[in-house]
Amino acid sequence: MANQNSLPLYEKYWYKHNYKRVTDSLLLILLLLLLGYRVISFNSYSFPWFVAFLCESWFTFSWFLTLTTQWNPALITTYPDRLLLSVQELPAVDLFVTTADPVLEPPIITVNTVLSLLALDYPSHKLACYVSDDDCSPLTFYALQEASKFAKFWVPFCKKYEVQIRAPLRYFSGKPEFSTNNTTPEFRQEWLQMKDLYDHLSHKIELDELQKSDPCHGDFAVFSDTEKTNHSTIIEVIWENREYLVDGLPHLIYISREKRPKQPHHFKAGAMNVLTRVSGLITNAPFMLNVDCDMIVNNPKIIHHALCILLDPKGEKEVAFAQFPQQFYATLKDDPFGNQMAIFIKYVTAGIAGLQGPFYGGTNCLHRRKVIYGLSPCDMEKGNSISEEELKEKFGVSKEIMKSAARALEGKTYLPNDINISNAVDIASQVASCGYEYGTAWGKQVGWIYGSITEDKLLGLTIHEKGWRSELCTPSPIGFTGFAPGGGPTAMIQQKRWATGLLEIFFCKHSPIIGTLFRKLTLRQCLAYMWIINWGLQPVFEVCYACLIAYCIVTNSNFLPLDMGICIPIAIFIIYKGYTILEYLESDLSIRAWWNNQRMSRIISMNAGFCAFLNILLKLLRISETVFDITKKDLPPTKDVEDDKDVGKYTFDESLIFLPGTTILLLQLTSMIIKLLGLQPLVSTLGGNRCGLGEVFCCVYLIICYWPFLRGLFETKKYRISLSTICISTILTCLFVHICQRIMLV
Repeated sequence: MANQNSLPLYEKYWYKHNYKRVTDSLLLILLLLLLGYRVISFNSYSFPWFVAFLCESWFTFSWFLTLTTQWNPALITTYPDRLLLSVQELPAVDLFVTTADPVLEPPIITVNTVLSLLALDYPSHKLACYVSDDDCSPLTFYALQEASKFAKFWVPFCKKYEVQIRAPLRYFSGKPEFSTNNTTPEFRQEWLQMKDLYDHLSHKIELDELQKSDPCHGDFAVFSDTEKTNHSTIIEVIWENREYLVDGLPHLIYISREKRPKQPHHFKAGAMNVLTRVSGLITNAPFMLNVDCDMIVNNPKIIHHALCILLDPKGEKEVAFAQFPQQFYATLKDDPFGNQMAIFIKYVTAGIAGLQGPFYGGTNCLHRRKVIYGLSPCDMEKGNSISEEELKEKFGVSKEIMKSAARALEGKTYLPNDINISNAVDIASQVASCGYEYGTAWGKQVGWIYGSITEDKLLGLTIHEKGWRSELCTPSPIGFTGFAPGGGPTAMIQQKRWATGLLEIFFCKHSPIIGTLFRKLTLRQCLAYMWIINWGLQPVFEVCYACLIAYCIVTNSNFLPLDMGICIPIAIFIIYKGYTILEYLESDLSIRAWWNNQRMSRIISMNAGFCAFLNILLKLLRISETVFDITKKDLPPTKDVEDDKDVGKYTFDESLIFLPGTTILLLQLTSMIIKLLGLQPLVSTLGGNRCGLGEVFCCVYLIICYWPFLRGLFETKKYRISLSTICISTILTCLFVHICQRIMLV
């Protein structure tokens, strides 16, 4: 037993992709050679040459960030069996689920996420599930009430038959699981009964939507006279494990924080801080697991795996949070929208895990409460005592929250007899009010940090800046699976929000550059953060490069070498495409999936990324503020969709987010028409040489990448680019060509 206890609870392995290192380094050398060639080619100096040099300089810097981020990948192996031998008693864990719109995030999805959490393989009296509803929706509350009734049958069923996938939506979408524990007629009968109960639950939630949308009676009276952005705090205990049964149901508590017009609510970060304060008053668990409403549990022992990292003797001193990767199920074949991130997780996420640790992803993450309360590794060594005055200054005037914060920072936990949920709920309404945070450190030094709509990356960055590490938890089977967003507006809105938030971080006081110079962020972790922030910066140079291609064809000038120097960009293109194909093939993905991701990376960058840059530019000029756009969650298909000819087709709406891409496509088409009709000037009047095959190839390549947009010009219904977008893009294209012609005449 002693030897068992002395073993580490997790081990970290660094490994090498030697061929990848060589290829990445070769590409960096070629990019530097291309820049050197441009510098020494005095005879070729021209406006296009200079713009190309600026863009390629940024691409080289971007590739350097990619190389250093992926250089030392690492994997974690956890040992849950050792955990049970090493700790006398498992710690309590608070579970946070966030939802914000019952239309964009259907309650049945939230219900399945909650049910999968309630059925975790963990002592039920150690768990409490808090659901934050930022829409103040009676339908969401009703769905959770009905789900708690279903959970009384579902949770025992899952634990009795050791069901792995504990979200009924996914579990019942396939055939029954048959193993040594569930091959009996009794199981078959119970399986059918559970499926009937779940179908009844789904129908009740769907059919009662209109009836419950305007409640004024019973438990729903609290929703009378409430509006989405104007209502008091609502905290309702849907289920309480009064007897603290180990095999019972965990506490289930509904929270809708107070919102008032003209009062800042800080989007998801504000909701997470309210969850933190309310849970601190009620259960005050030392660990907090937060998930989005669409991330269901795929491995019922996820908490054991994460605690192996956080309770390990070394990890307890160094690791702030354990992050599970975001992975998806019910995905479309060949990833037509390029949003499944399989290669990203395998190479980039593993590479960052080999540095100071993975970024906080906003979901699927187990945090230490005391780290969220602002504790640093230095404070751990000095001791966690904090004066009452400092507690008040940081956590607010509530004596109860000050007391619970002091206990959390000192590592003390509540005993079951210490918890009185009914009394705590009354006090919790005060700390969930929209004015409670004024004059406190919430959102600044404590809790989720304000200042970016990607609150997850900002919080993770501030934690890393204090000297903490994080670890990537990758158990088998994987911890969570979610719903990948569809193509078109949904994916674009999500990518735009991410890029906008990352740029906000770059221009704020928590910039990773400042974190490395004046805090404890390591240099390579800084470069990793810069790599992801580059999502919002690189689109500017990609758009410039795309416009440069059209410019050179229209003006009959060149930006690519016409002598032997052309071998450098050709080599870069061939090597990069070749080795990315190998990455996909080694991961058992198809060449079609590779191409879909290649073209979507261009589409997403030059549309969502460029719009994000414009948003930040307007914010810096104090013209407008950024807006948090909720990503629409679609239920996965319940039937085979292979024969649906529209599956994987790109969709559009009237949003201006598609304007950059439509304009770029029209620019390339117009320049090719000018080339084919011989409307270029016979001799370049801009210095340099005539347009060559390189510019034509780049133009054709971009048109092929934008094939969904090209089809969108001629499709119908939701698959057609809106007429307003086409008209504006046409005007911009004509203006661009006119400017090019005027420049030629100068």
